[in-house]
Amino acid sequence: MSAAPRVLVVGVGGLGGCIAGALARSGVDVTGLSPNTAIVAAVASHGMRLTGHGGDHTVPGRVVAQLEPGAGPFDLVVLATPPNAVEEAARDAAPTLAPDGAMVVLQNGLCEERVQAIVGADRVVGCVVMWGASMPEPGVFERTSSGTMTLGRLDDAPDGRLDTLAALLAPLGEVRTTDRLAGKRWGKLALNCMVSTLGTIRGGRLGDVLFTRRGRRLGLEIISETVDVALASGVTPERMAGVDLTWLALTPAQRAALWSPNLGVKHGVMLAVGTRYRRLRSSMLAAIERGRTPPIEFLNGEVVQRGQALGVPTPVNARAVDAVWAISRGDATPGAALLESLS
Repeated sequence: MSAAPRVLVVGVGGLGGCIAGALARSGVDVTGLSPNTAIVAAVASHGMRLTGHGGDHTVPGRVVAQLEPGAGPFDLVVLATPPNAVEEAARDAAPTLAPDGAMVVLQNGLCEERVQAIVGADRVVGCVVMWGASMPEPGVFERTSSGTMTLGRLDDAPDGRLDTLAALLAPLGEVRTTDRLAGKRWGKLALNCMVSTLGTIRGGRLGDVLFTRRGRRLGLEIISETVDVALASGVTPERMAGVDLTWLALTPAQRAALWSPNLGVKHGVMLAVGTRYRRLRSSMLAAIERGRTPPIEFLNGEVVQRGQALGVPTPVNARAVDAVWAISRGDATPGAALLESLS
């Protein structure tokens, strides 16, 4: 990686816009790529407007709808698209990636494997993002919460670029490196399968789900099935939101019981998570409302598919996938009744 790295951010929505804006503000040569011409025009007109956590700033920025022939090389290509667009984004950006450059995968799910198949394992770095962002209007990028970013390789091999990348991304807050990225990914997948999917099915905010006993139980069952599949894959999920997910997963006895003291403790943990993130609204529900394809196959669908291959039952995740597709088709309406139907 060069002393003055060039960065391409593919996907300039909430997350990508916050990243591109923060890097541009710190003096990095960064180009944003978005097919949304309203974003391109807004940034050209008034720059990148950053708001929320980190303060309010207007930064001169560069966002284009398509790359000019011969664009690049870029030392760092940040993939900030929805999961269901990551492979196309990786293929399109691959010719612009410098020979010793890195393609950074931000998406929820297990997308590193998909990108590795396109550009090679040695050129892929995973990044687990634990903060939120939104784009209230084109060219306005809001950091909605604080949190860390964690960099690593899916094969957990040492990579001297990680510290360099962490320093480059430092304007965005605390950036860590890990030699257990797979565990981090599976941990966040378990959390997303519960938070994003149940939030979509219930509608409203996360508090609407986890402030009810039925919602907490469904969340525990989704996490438990995801942990089961991870362990069968040879991966131990890392702690997420301060919670040991392998402990939180229900034991066979707890799955068969309606209530027990230990179950009560786990419900208490879920209630604490719901309280902390009570205002969080599912980005997948927002995608459906905008007429977009929900990335459910990269979350609970990934758990179901891998569970089938490994012989691990995932019935609640499977019903959750069906419910999200029903909402997307217009065959079902988010709400408490639909959530109850997962039981």
